[in-house]
Amino acid sequence: MVLHTSARARLVYETPSVRDDWALLEDNVPESRPHDLVSERVRDLLAAWAHRAGRRAAVCRNLAVRWDEEHPSVGVDPDICVIDPAPPEGDALMSLCLWHTGHHAPLLAVEIVSASRADKDYAQSPDKYAANGTQELWVFDPKLAGPKALGGPFRIQVWSRDGNGDFRRIYADKGPAWSEAVKGWLFAVDEGRSLRIADDEAGTSWWMTAEETERAAKEEAERRADRLAARLRALGVDPDSPG
Repeated sequence: MVLHTSARARLVYETPSVRDDWALLEDNVPESRPHDLVSERVRDLLAAWAHRAGRRAAVCRNLAVRWDEEHPSVGVDPDICVIDPAPPEGDALMSLCLWHTGHHAPLLAVEIVSASRADKDYAQSPDKYAANGTQELWVFDPKLAGPKALGGPFRIQVWSRDGNGDFRRIYADKGPAWSEAVKGWLFAVDEGRSLRIADDEAGTSWWMTAEETERAAKEEAERRADRLAARLRALGVDPDSPG
């Protein structure tokens, strides 16, 4: 008998809210410069999105997220997270403790896979975010360093919480991938080294950081001034004349 199977199978399982091996150790692993650059850019893109959308959200890097008061060492420190609404402490926030009033699970968490700790982001991170109530998780693997044994490596994974509260991987491939949390499309660009976001699946309307938006506006103003000066010169008027 020949057993026919599909190329992929969906695996749904339960995870506990706390596990002993989730306790974070005091082993601050330094980030590589490429990892740091990707994280900074994604944070800035998401901060600009929150501002445009008028959302009272906090966009943080490496913020301690804890969800079990009896096990405060159990947690996760996402590369980037979006908390909406922002906790009441504002910029004085030291850590997100979900048993505190006004502290809510992240709307979005982003993990940038490091070659030295790839197993963590593939095998452990989704379970942790499932347990702590995060609405959506992106796992971006710029170097495809993830383990093949766990279904990868994948350039982009998107995990999302459905209406039943289940945390499911809804995308795992090279992109583009839809994010319901921010209503945008995720792209791996620059040969997979960087993550960008666009309004459309074709990638014709890219999101920009606040700095990029300001620079683009300045460059457009300079182009308009150059076009006006060219028209004046065509009419025989010196655009630099005081009169």
